[in-house]
Parts: sequence; C-alpha cells; structure tokens
Amino acid sequence: MPDREPLVINTGPLLALIAALGNVGVLADLYREVIVPLEVCEEIEAGGAAGFGVDVFQRATRLAKRSAPVQAAPLLSRVLDRGEAAVIQLALNEHIRTVAIDEPAGRRMARLHGLDLTGSVGVLLRAKREGRIASVRTAVERMKNQGIWLSDRVVAFALRDSGEA
Repeated sequence: MPDREPLVINTGPLLALIAALGNVGVLADLYREVIVPLEVCEEIEAGGAAGFGVDVFQRATRLAKRSAPVQAAPLLSRVLDRGEAAVIQLALNEHIRTVAIDEPAGRRMARLHGLDLTGSVGVLLRAKREGRIASVRTAVERMKNQGIWLSDRVVAFALRDSGEA
C-alpha cells in the first residue's frame, strides 16, 4: 500500500467525489488525514441553489474539518477563491505535500508553490488501483450525471489510466 500521506482538499473534489461515490469515505481509506479548511467547509455548507452534497459532507466524520480561518497570502487571495487559497496556504503552513484541487487556476498556483497535486479523478484512479472502487467509468458517469463538468481529455485519460478505455 502506498504511503498514506495527509491531504488538504478543496470544495470541487469533495463535491465531485460525493457525486461519484455517494460519500467521501474513500478519502480516509487513501490518506492518513484529510483536512478541510474552514473556508471550504463554509463553501460546501452554503450549498448553492440545490444544496448538493451538504448532508453527506456534514455526516462525514472521517474528515478533519478545521474551525479556524486560514490567513492566505495576498497573492493567493487575489488570484484564487477563498477555498483554493486556504487549501494551498494551509498545506504550506503545515508542511503538507499534497492538495486536492480540480480548478486549473488553483492547480497552477499549487504547482508554483511546489505542492503535489491530485483532484477528483486522481483520487478515483488511486482508489481503483488500491481496490477501493470497482469502476472509474461508473464513477465518472455519476459525476457527469450530477452536473460535474469533466473535459473529454480528462475522461479519456481516466479511462485509459484505469484500464477501462
């Protein structure tokens, strides 16, 4: 089993995994600790128009949901939304190597800060490799059915990498 490092996760991957799997339990199976900054908790609990994922997130007991805000560096705050900025800043503050961010701007900024990246599809691929889920194709279809946008390129990569192309 690969090293179970900690992970700081953003709103997009959390909601995408809820759409794909119906829960976020796979995260605790794959990572030693899954840290959710307060700013991300607030974004999810705000719920948007449909409130998608709020109940699942609130019931998730295996996430380390932070209760104190993260003071993000000015550059992060100017370029990214509150959740992404908090994810990157928290990872830097606590010397956590890996963050889960799906949005391109957040991913670029995380790379610029020397962080390792994953996202919702990366988590699904790792879960498949480690025998935690049976099908990446099914998970991706569920994501898309819930309105999670994935590019054709990302879907093709996921299916190829999982051996489901």
